[in-house]
Amino acid sequence: MGVYFEKFIAYLYAIVMLMCSVSRVKGGHMTAIGDPGMTRDGLRVAIEAWNQCNEVGEEAPDMGSPRQADCFDLMPPDSTPTSSLDSLPFKLIHRVNQTDNMYGIANAQNQGLKDIDVDKYAAWKEVYLGTKCEVSDEPRPWQFWMIMLKSGNMDTLAAICPENGKKAQPFPQDSRFPCFGKGCMNMPMIYHDYTSVQGITSMKGRFYGTWDLNANITAAKTANDTSYYSVTWEKKIGKTESWVFHHFLKTSTKYPWLMLYLRSDAINGFSGGYHYQTRGMTKIVPKSPHFKVRFTLDIKQGGGPRSQFYLMDIGSCWKNNGQPCDGNVTTDVTRYSEMIINPSTEAWCKPDDLGKCPPYHTLSNGTKIHRSDTRNFPYAAYHYYCSPGNAQHIEKPFNYCDAYSNPQPQEILQILPHPAWGEYGYPIHKGQGWVNDSRTWELDVGRLSQSLYFYQDPGTAPFERHWPSIDLGTEIYISENQVAEWTVSDFDIIVPDTQSADA
Repeated sequence: MGVYFEKFIAYLYAIVMLMCSVSRVKGGHMTAIGDPGMTRDGLRVAIEAWNQCNEVGEEAPDMGSPRQADCFDLMPPDSTPTSSLDSLPFKLIHRVNQTDNMYGIANAQNQGLKDIDVDKYAAWKEVYLGTKCEVSDEPRPWQFWMIMLKSGNMDTLAAICPENGKKAQPFPQDSRFPCFGKGCMNMPMIYHDYTSVQGITSMKGRFYGTWDLNANITAAKTANDTSYYSVTWEKKIGKTESWVFHHFLKTSTKYPWLMLYLRSDAINGFSGGYHYQTRGMTKIVPKSPHFKVRFTLDIKQGGGPRSQFYLMDIGSCWKNNGQPCDGNVTTDVTRYSEMIINPSTEAWCKPDDLGKCPPYHTLSNGTKIHRSDTRNFPYAAYHYYCSPGNAQHIEKPFNYCDAYSNPQPQEILQILPHPAWGEYGYPIHKGQGWVNDSRTWELDVGRLSQSLYFYQDPGTAPFERHWPSIDLGTEIYISENQVAEWTVSDFDIIVPDTQSADA
């Protein structure tokens, strides 16, 4: 009786979850995402892959466009079970099938898409998959969690990536950009185990693959000098506990600079780093200074000394004159702030190297400390700051950001564990939250992001900072044969309930 009663209760819970989306409003606050805390049984998850400049360039053989999705609902079975062996109280109804997931540029003409290239087709496919996965909700519908893959390889002789949004000229290969030769910017192979019921009470699915196009995928995870990634998700049916997303990333000699993130992107518009319409989990775009991010992170392997593991990575876009981005890659600027928690990462910002520091550090009370104030500026709190390549009035000394790794210019502010960030809930000492120190974090990202320095032209009105992309994960920077492994669960973004009307 106990087993059948448990299945009956789980069935009732699943029906309730299908009928409503939990907003978890509390104390004048509400969730900004469609799946608060990752507890919804009917999962929505997608995967995307990019080259160095956040484009596709060329699809991998027999893989279609590098966008796939796993979106399903739990439904009661079609008929009464005939024995205890087939008495599961659920079946999974998948909203995206293999045909959808394998669509590529070769299908474009039959789909009525004319004069479209592989880059724009990938953006179209993301919107298409979002339509298949979309969940009705208030104040607006949402689509899916996004798993992001990226390779830092770049063929400088091919000049595929624009330079600060403008057409680039070929230049000799150098140590900044790994490339084994022609074809080094290829898309990865993407394989998919659709979510299915495991035993009686659990669900499990995964995406996995490799950038090494000739690798044996069944052996790639443990094979010597072979790149590999996987993201597996698992949850017990009918329980209020979170899905657990298990990430694994391995670099190789040919692919030493790889990235893997789990993102909550805006449900429409330009997410951080892209100039195409994207889809995502965030139905209310959070804005500074009033939002928090909650999640549980368990890092099992760090990825080596050059793994820039981001406890939190936030991305937005606005022009240097304070206007919102509109897709013009020469004047739009991607803005990123990232906290790196790898204890091997040192502060490049130093009193004798001010060009790697932001011009100001701002205290929570609004007091600004100039980077030349060696007594009070917290140099150890900053790994690196770089200015957008199209900024006209930068305070000297300065460093421009990499001109090639986004379609448009970018500005990056990377911070490190330090007491300066303690009042926002961030780690204050090296090693906090690192390997063997699993923690549930509640970060006051809104207040911190309001105080961080970002460039604007003099005399322009400050941009109201909205953050359409919030993610965590790692960027293993030019390091061969390194392994990172971690899990994420309980993810949520909390905003004041007043933001629902104007987001």
